[in-house]
Amino acid sequence: MISMTDIVVGANALRSRSHNRQVVLGHIRRSGEVGRAEIARASGLSIQAVSNIIADLLDDGLILETGRRATGRGQPPVLYSLHGKGGFALGVEIRPDAVFAAVLDLCGKTITSRRTPLPATDRASVTRAVVTLCNRIIAASRTPKDRILGAGVVMPGPFGRTGIDGTGTELDTWQDTPPDTWFAEALGLPVVVENDANAAAMAERITGVAMGLDSYGFLYFGKGLGLGTVFKGRLIAGAQGNAGEIGHIPVPCRGGTVPLESMVSRWSVQRALHSAGIEVTSGEEITRLYDLGNPVLLGWLDAAVEPLSAAVTIVENLFDPETVILGGAMPDAILDHLLASIQLSPRSVSERDGRAQPRLLRGASGRMTATLGAAALVLNQVFMPQIAAQS
Repeated sequence: MISMTDIVVGANALRSRSHNRQVVLGHIRRSGEVGRAEIARASGLSIQAVSNIIADLLDDGLILETGRRATGRGQPPVLYSLHGKGGFALGVEIRPDAVFAAVLDLCGKTITSRRTPLPATDRASVTRAVVTLCNRIIAASRTPKDRILGAGVVMPGPFGRTGIDGTGTELDTWQDTPPDTWFAEALGLPVVVENDANAAAMAERITGVAMGLDSYGFLYFGKGLGLGTVFKGRLIAGAQGNAGEIGHIPVPCRGGTVPLESMVSRWSVQRALHSAGIEVTSGEEITRLYDLGNPVLLGWLDAAVEPLSAAVTIVENLFDPETVILGGAMPDAILDHLLASIQLSPRSVSERDGRAQPRLLRGASGRMTATLGAAALVLNQVFMPQIAAQS
């Protein structure tokens, strides 16, 4: 069911033609199958305008006719749906030690994904690794280059030189460099650049638990802890693209304060295990320790509950989301444990009767979460009109 906050109205007069295409494509995506009259009623566009756009989208191969729906009287309307093979999105994630890439079709289905080690983080080495991996994955998946709508590139934040530099999560090579322009030239494609939390948040809107949701928060477990916030279908990026660096919020610890991500992140659990002489390098190893009831891991989980609960309350009261999603590069078993343990505050705007969604949800997890999210950024631009929706 489509909520009123999901409805984006078309523009008949002097508004952008591309805006109206996005409006129509967005309605087709949300509906699965839909006729022209339904699109016109929902969007405010005329039947003729919708018909013209439908004809263009059919010519471009982005949609398909899927049959007719019996309505009782008159000619049954023709139904349209997305053509998955009509367009593709490339997703790239750059980490300090590796580059990941994936191809999604127009419906958000993963076609293929790959990883390559990153031998060095200088600009030339990163660019060479990204271009080589992208060419390899496009060739291996037999994706037509002229059907690639663009590339999303995920890089660890924060972007630019800030007061929280030196955290170990940045690629210093890219400070003060516009990577979107750089990679657009290197790949020969339109490029959008985001941090991992924002990309993962958008992936949930395209293929995950946030499908059909309008405003939500995504607490992303990467090396640190990030926050992707979506409001009316759009990411809240901030003035310099650094909104959501929640992992650097100070929280009380042993009479002082420490950054939140030093207590709640993949890095912090690995550090806790390392201090006990236990080395882990994968989610599978963490899951194995959890299944065995490892006391160090369980102790970390107990210590993480209070600061993570406070973080959820902060997100709820700052942004009034429909829900808060937990996901990222952390095993499902750990996320489920945290979801069951988080203490939801009654002093929150999210504590109310008649909620349509639970306050907490588990989103996608695994090492490719941000990579798939990078491609989802491109798809969201295809479906989400850039002219603000009418209230």
